[in-house]
Amino acid sequence: MRLQPFEAVDGVPFSVTPDQLRARHGRPGREGRNAVDLDELDYGRVVYRFQASGRLEEVTTQAPVLHLGAVAVPFAALAAFVRAEDPAAFERAGFVVSPRFGLAFDPADPAWVTALAAHCLPQWRALPE
Repeated sequence: MRLQPFEAVDGVPFSVTPDQLRARHGRPGREGRNAVDLDELDYGRVVYRFQASGRLEEVTTQAPVLHLGAVAVPFAALAAFVRAEDPAAFERAGFVVSPRFGLAFDPADPAWVTALAAHCLPQWRALPE
């Protein structure tokens, strides 16, 4: 995963609409509304989640290595990296959440990382500890 926090994931900007995403990547393998009322476009190795309004909320992708600019962080080292580089990092529902890097991941679920839109952080903070 190449992440520009709050800007883009693997070259796809957070300003993308569902129709633009379909035009770019084709029809997803699965499409539907999830348990938290977000519309998902599931392409297998990457899942895009949108509000009903079409605003992109988050992108979850398999990321054995996370690229942040010139820094490459293997998933196995991601929790330690986040804790060392983001003093505002916190844990919710088993996920490590980094406000600085705009991501969330479950260290026990190898290689899946979720990139967050900036407006999503308050919802993550509101989850029970």
